[in-house]
Amino acid sequence: MEIRKFTDTDINQIVSLFYETVHSVNKRDYSQEQLDAWAPKDEETLKLNTWKDSLSQNVTFVAEIKGEIVGFSDMTHYGHLDRLYIHKDFQGQGIASALVNTLEFEARGLGLFEIDTEASITAKPFFERQGYRIIQSQVVERKGVMLANFKMVKNMLR
Repeated sequence: MEIRKFTDTDINQIVSLFYETVHSVNKRDYSQEQLDAWAPKDEETLKLNTWKDSLSQNVTFVAEIKGEIVGFSDMTHYGHLDRLYIHKDFQGQGIASALVNTLEFEARGLGLFEIDTEASITAKPFFERQGYRIIQSQVVERKGVMLANFKMVKNMLR
């Protein structure tokens, strides 16, 4: 596995990976209605443009195995870990840990004291194992549908 910086040409694989992951991995914790609100297929073209811009501006890394993107994660320059998605067929192989460790290394280089994220029900145990703690559980609205998640934070000074 190789971890490398995001390039614009990655965007199609990343958006596809996002939809496949949400609709397969997260279905154990969210209803179909919630998954459709979280990752609506009719927004795929829009996401190609908006995500290319935000992923380019953020600190973004992709994980590749044999030329295939199997995961990606990004963080703002202020320490908000925005997205972390691992291909449905590559779960539990240490890819998420490698991506988060890479972002945390970058965060320390930026002089950040903490990283925060909004973790799904599915991702919460992973982030807890990485040393993130729950600040609050919350419900967010997406396209009129309510989704539970967790605001989590990790102190980078430890």
